[in-house]
Amino acid sequence: MSNDQVAPETKGVTSELLATVDLGPEIEGMAGRQLRMRMVTIEPGGVFGPVHDHKGRPGIVYVLEGTITDHRNGVATDYGPGVGWPGDRDTTHWLENRGTIPALEISVDIVSHE
Repeated sequence: MSNDQVAPETKGVTSELLATVDLGPEIEGMAGRQLRMRMVTIEPGGVFGPVHDHKGRPGIVYVLEGTITDHRNGVATDYGPGVGWPGDRDTTHWLENRGTIPALEISVDIVSHE
């Protein structure tokens, strides 16, 4: 999928904030940033869209259950349980669950909290 195409809007997705760490006191130059961990559930037929990027919000995903399809650069890649995908400054994508069971992921990223 090219970046100028439109992905479906988000549907069938829930997100639970599990933990955060304020990085300002931990690492010089990281004031206003936090390390965030969420559990995201994508129901069958669910979409985490539209197309979005990760500029200024690097992270990584670990798939616990089910299969999540990551759409980027015209390629659809399925990720089952185990390490999923990185989200870095070059990531522009959207996600979906094409399966028959809920897909569960742990998402860890660095976000601005100011």
